[in-house]
Amino acid sequence: MHRYAIGGVLAVILLNLLLRSLTRLGGPLITLLVAVIVAAAMALCFAWHARRAPSRSERRRLVGLYGGMLGLLYLGLLALMELKDAPGTMGLLILALHYLCYPLCAQLLFSERFFKRFY
Repeated sequence: MHRYAIGGVLAVILLNLLLRSLTRLGGPLITLLVAVIVAAAMALCFAWHARRAPSRSERRRLVGLYGGMLGLLYLGLLALMELKDAPGTMGLLILALHYLCYPLCAQLLFSERFFKRFY
């Protein structure tokens, strides 16, 4: 499970850099797009390798690792924001919403409903 989580985090970083620099777009649209693409890629890779749907414990472990690693990166981003200028309440809310897109999409795309389409 840790391979999928690490790969997902690396994919999030690369896709965010590529899409935000090439398209010159930002905000929640790109965040949601990256979150869905990475979660779908992780789910498809799991389905391809394991040839089955993940169990509840596997799903929890994967989403926990993936969300935890991204959470640490977002805490680092928050620390950098604090060094420059303290973010307000809305800034914290926007940062939290951007972060929550990733584990929520992973949870949804690793659900049994998604895997029923393949197996």
